[in-house]
Amino acid sequence: MRHHNANRKFSRVRKVRNALINSLARSLVLHQKIKTTEPKAKELRPFIEKLVTKGKAGTVSARRIIGTKIGVGATKILVDTISKKYEDRKGGFTRITKSKRRLSDGSKMAIIEFV
Repeated sequence: MRHHNANRKFSRVRKVRNALINSLARSLVLHQKIKTTEPKAKELRPFIEKLVTKGKAGTVSARRIIGTKIGVGATKILVDTISKKYEDRKGGFTRITKSKRRLSDGSKMAIIEFV
């Protein structure tokens, strides 16, 4: 039974899965919009929204926590520009738009971007 196991595993071990989510978050912060598979986008959304909420505080400890997840360069962009843009917004910082299936293997694709 999979009680309380809501996260997707992506056929990866925990270290690799965490690295995947961290790199997707870094790419989203750097490029403001990325195209990925639909399950990865759905898994990325709560992760990045928590980082943006933490970045709204702008404290040194918040920057350090965010830096461990997405790196120092992306942290500066997230805290200084993206979080400032959503200062008066409570949540819902990202949008997932479904797109055409991938030709090679038929995977469901989606575009995740900041609103």
